[in-house]
Amino acid sequence: MPLLAEKIRPLDGPGGGPLYRRLEDALRDALRDQVLQPNEALPAERDLAADLSVSRITLRKALDALVSEGLLIRRQGAGTFVAGRVEKQFAKLSSFSEDMAARGRTVRSEWLGRSSGAVTPDESLTLGLSPGTPVYRFNRIRFADETPMAIEYSTIPGFGLDSEDVVGPSLYAALEVTGNRPVRALQRLRAVLFNAEQAALLGIEAGAPGLYIERRGFLADGRVIEATRSWYRGDAYDFVAELDTRG
Repeated sequence: MPLLAEKIRPLDGPGGGPLYRRLEDALRDALRDQVLQPNEALPAERDLAADLSVSRITLRKALDALVSEGLLIRRQGAGTFVAGRVEKQFAKLSSFSEDMAARGRTVRSEWLGRSSGAVTPDESLTLGLSPGTPVYRFNRIRFADETPMAIEYSTIPGFGLDSEDVVGPSLYAALEVTGNRPVRALQRLRAVLFNAEQAALLGIEAGAPGLYIERRGFLADGRVIEATRSWYRGDAYDFVAELDTRG
């Protein structure tokens, strides 16, 4: 197996700056050019530092930066891996937690806010609710293997669940317990650029590309059970739809 030093551009080439920054840039280019393949395991840090002729402190600083960008993933007890892009099938109605778990990723959420109150005029139109109807609001950052992947804002009608029902990372799991998991959904997707506040939450640069999704989930009787707005990192997701000519 070729040494990693033979796969990346030389660290003593043109350009200045600290050694850890030159190493970080060289590894980033190798990752984006797929010289290092998705899901590939990196050698142990001791071996990698020796291979690259750098100190472990220099190596760790470079790797830390790439982990924060979501290009590398650290798995406790297993090592450091090249992040694989997530393919999200539009034809399948599944939650973020289910998508990540199916790929062997560890999921967690960080709460930005959770509240209840009367439906707003905009929510009333989206959810098809009468003025004054109670709703629950859940605002979260979604993580996979400790990498922030998406910002999610969900509104659920009061009949769907109680705020206390959402104790784990999956909102759909909580809805399923109450018999109110959506059976179909309408989604709208568009490309966006993250503003400074969103970028800070995801640990990326302001202006980085992302994917914005609006989703409405429906019960079997046609009632809307979920209205969710999500901002996904553009460097981590591919959204895939299967098309055919049958009517």
